[in-house]
Amino acid sequence: MNARLRIIKTALVPIGTGETGEIALALAQAIAEEVILVGVVPISAGESLSAGAQAAGQVRKRLLALSSPASVRFKSTVIVSERPWEDLKAIIAQEKPDLFIIEWKNGHTTCGIPVSDALSTTLCDIVIVRGAIPVKFERALITVRGGPHAELAFQIGMGLHSKRLDVLHLALTGAVNDAPFKGLKHILRQMPEVKLRSIVTDDIAQSIFEESKRYDIVVMGATASKNMDISSIGPVAEKQLRESPSTVMVVKTRRPISEAMFDESAGAQAISILVDKWFAENTYNADEFSDLNQLMALKEKHGATISLALPALNEEETVGTVIATIKKALMDDVPLLDEIVLIDSDSTDRTREIAEDLGVPVYVHQQLLPELGVRHGKGEALWKSVFVTKGDIIAWIDTDIVNIQPHFVYGIIGPLLLNQTIQFVKGFYRRPLKVGDKVQAGGGGRVTELTARPLLNLFYPELSGVIQPLSGEYAGRRGALEQATFFSGYGVETGLLIDVFERYGLRAIAQVDLLERIHHNQGLEALSKMSFAIIQTVLRKLEARYVPAIIEDVNKTMKLIRYANGGYFLDVEEVAELSRPPMASLPAYMERHKR
Repeated sequence: MNARLRIIKTALVPIGTGETGEIALALAQAIAEEVILVGVVPISAGESLSAGAQAAGQVRKRLLALSSPASVRFKSTVIVSERPWEDLKAIIAQEKPDLFIIEWKNGHTTCGIPVSDALSTTLCDIVIVRGAIPVKFERALITVRGGPHAELAFQIGMGLHSKRLDVLHLALTGAVNDAPFKGLKHILRQMPEVKLRSIVTDDIAQSIFEESKRYDIVVMGATASKNMDISSIGPVAEKQLRESPSTVMVVKTRRPISEAMFDESAGAQAISILVDKWFAENTYNADEFSDLNQLMALKEKHGATISLALPALNEEETVGTVIATIKKALMDDVPLLDEIVLIDSDSTDRTREIAEDLGVPVYVHQQLLPELGVRHGKGEALWKSVFVTKGDIIAWIDTDIVNIQPHFVYGIIGPLLLNQTIQFVKGFYRRPLKVGDKVQAGGGGRVTELTARPLLNLFYPELSGVIQPLSGEYAGRRGALEQATFFSGYGVETGLLIDVFERYGLRAIAQVDLLERIHHNQGLEALSKMSFAIIQTVLRKLEARYVPAIIEDVNKTMKLIRYANGGYFLDVEEVAELSRPPMASLPAYMERHKR
């Protein structure tokens, strides 16, 4: 259902006469969303520019023929020049491509561009390619030693979408410092579709040459050394370009080489490759699942049962519409849901009465499992909804949604029915901020952007692609949820997301665009307490990874600044984010569900 991943947004390819540029174009089309073609006719020094007129006409015809796909466009002006690289640099500066791809033959790049000139640019990343038409991608090998160019080699290699993709890590015999590879190694461990091998050798160039015989294409970085001229391709890469039987791509990043890129921080940029791949493959749109008969067929195929739990606290204004809308569309018209239950947090208005009148079972979470003590908070309600529901899949949506539609539910269920690898699905949406009777576009999600996402980027960068980690619309498989720790308050969403990631990996998480969600936003004081609880949650999750019991030394009371009678004063409130153990650890749960 998802679009094919394109690692690179824009690639620029120079096209000359004959077949010049076709290998580069084939590679560019494989890895880039858009390809820009530039015609180049080099002429000899002292020769009249008019001598290139006939060749320029031939190149224009080639550009028209090669740019038939919508994703390929060309510059109407063909460069005719003694020094075409200077003109190309101006076009690169104007177009700002992510990648410049140029062909190599017999020790020289095509279109009269010296290798040293192309490699010395910092305007964009560079790929030098040597091969034959047609270019095959069946078996691809990425060779890495670490350092600044290895991440780009891996990024481009991923974009080839080959049936077999191997990563070969090479180290010199006797080498003691392998720090530059550590960051990339961390990413590769989370990508089971990539086979990682390591070789210790006395001759890096010869080892790559021997390995390349078993592959259609080899992707490698130019030699990166603190003491090497940046315009040099390096002896290892040059041997492969001259002698390897495979198509060879040598890449060079535009990022400057620095001392830091050779220590243990090297490879930090590689995390974006993993996140970009996940974002492209695991981000859905609710419209993809609008065919409810198709979803029913998937449900029946897997023999799954589905529960919807609705957490509520004083939502009499909206809860009736939420229940009636979802019940009619997803139970009465099409039986996608097997049950709907309301998990109430001891409302003092008519919330429970409205739900009961609509035929929905109601539970007050403070009355469930009383032997464990009574706690307040949405997380507590969600945890206990795992206890009372029956479905193999459990979905939650908030009951304060003003613009409720069935897609809020079937959108988060769809990926779980479609892909059995996925364990947990988060919804995301545009969040207008409703203040009184007025709606401010894009004003919602303040805690998400100011607290949750910065913390995830800092400590769990793999989750940095999750658009709205705090959304109240999400679903998961019972087998995963019953093993998860639930925080009792505002930290429940953050805790669940991290828990599923640590237990099952990034590929087990998906997100779905639910378009727009309108609800009543909370005031700044409530948001401040929410942020305080989320910070505690992340610290608690970090205990297992870093320092045990770090949270025990953290203050759990919050000084709230208040204003009354013409003056400010401090009010102290405890905001301690407690957690509940996995539901599967409770004998009462195991007995109820016959686990």
